[in-house]
Amino acid sequence: MSRAEQPSRRTVLAVAVAAAVAGTTGSATAAGHPAVAESDETAGRPVDNHAWTTYSDWRAGTASGTRAVAGRRPGVVIGAPAGTTEYTDPHTGTTATWEYATWTSPVHTLTVPSTEVIASWNAHTPAGTWIQIELQGTYSDGTATPWYVMGRWAAGDGDIKRTSVDDQTDDKSSIWTDTFAIDDPSTGLRLASYRLRLTLYRRPGAKNTPTVWRLGAMGSDVPDRFTVPASTPGLAKELIVPRYSQEIHKGQYPEYDNGGEAWCSPTSSQMIIEYWGGRLTEEQLAWVDPSYADPQVCHAARYTYDYQYAGCGNWPFNAAYAATFKDLQGVVTRLGSLTDLETLIAAGIPAITSQSFLKEELTGAGYGTSGHLMTVIGFTAEGDVIANDPASPSDEAVRRVYKRREWENIWLRTKRYNASGKVVSGTGGVCYLYFPACPTPRQRKALAAVGVR
Repeated sequence: MSRAEQPSRRTVLAVAVAAAVAGTTGSATAAGHPAVAESDETAGRPVDNHAWTTYSDWRAGTASGTRAVAGRRPGVVIGAPAGTTEYTDPHTGTTATWEYATWTSPVHTLTVPSTEVIASWNAHTPAGTWIQIELQGTYSDGTATPWYVMGRWAAGDGDIKRTSVDDQTDDKSSIWTDTFAIDDPSTGLRLASYRLRLTLYRRPGAKNTPTVWRLGAMGSDVPDRFTVPASTPGLAKELIVPRYSQEIHKGQYPEYDNGGEAWCSPTSSQMIIEYWGGRLTEEQLAWVDPSYADPQVCHAARYTYDYQYAGCGNWPFNAAYAATFKDLQGVVTRLGSLTDLETLIAAGIPAITSQSFLKEELTGAGYGTSGHLMTVIGFTAEGDVIANDPASPSDEAVRRVYKRREWENIWLRTKRYNASGKVVSGTGGVCYLYFPACPTPRQRKALAAVGVR
């Protein structure tokens, strides 16, 4: 679970929600949201997913020192660097010179003019390399955002410390760790379009290069709501997913978000990575104290850690970590119901979901949380949710069954009351999806059905 005392990265959204509901008793929806554009299988969804993944995609962008590479997994790499620059790592104080090259995507017009946008990327960054991801958009009033940094990332931590960037705003929107957010959605202002810019870095004179296979973003305008409609059960199936507890790591490596008690996100990520066959070598795990159980969870915490956020719960950093394993992709998205999750489970794709709740709101959990990640691995014959919940006292206790109606509501709502009775934000269906680089036809169809390609 996230630390209860840590302010939410969505504090600004909670403030907006509180203003919207002041003087009310908590109606389920807010007025004033624009109609959602409809398209194909995702008609009616308040979410727009778009990604650049193919050779044609990479050729369509604007390159300055980069080149597209074809093959089984097309991508973009440094060709002839565009120049050199100095970067001072804010977390070490070290200044170093780097060669760089850039790739800028075409403008993507959002089918859903959005209040939030979250980027995702999948990349290989060998030692001596790293990448930066930026977003620049156009508002519905025709004005433009600045170029916002969505992340400075490397798979390792020997060259730079991977980091989000705080204090980015133009008084219309802000970046909250990993999320672009309209400051005051009640004004009707939305992000209408965006483009993404990659900057690839390497040591001067080096021949190695980052390779980026996937770059995209999820834009959304989920209506404000305390409750969501109930879905009808439609699947009874359980996937066999490894079970890992974050709690058995309490006190281990406190430099990574105070140790295992806060490692719900990397623990969940490691479970799904291993479900798909991802394994760490003895050499990769050699740094972990050999007396610790499940050293791969410690590894996941270290290599998802955001040095600015001071936690392991940066959503895109978790997806990017998953994609460092052979033949895996990772994206951050929002789903609309448990029916979406049933579609994925039926195709063999588990999901990692983000939710917050009071202890009494989720029967059998035994805790309350301001933010927690767990994995959904199936559904019972009655339609209840089968989850691998890392907030469990042992690996054996990780498998839980939660009541469908309770679970669906705490996951999909965008606002809730905390223990003090204050209106705070919910995640509105956020989840991580990890899946093969080359999905089967059935997997591809299921992903398309929930808006992911």
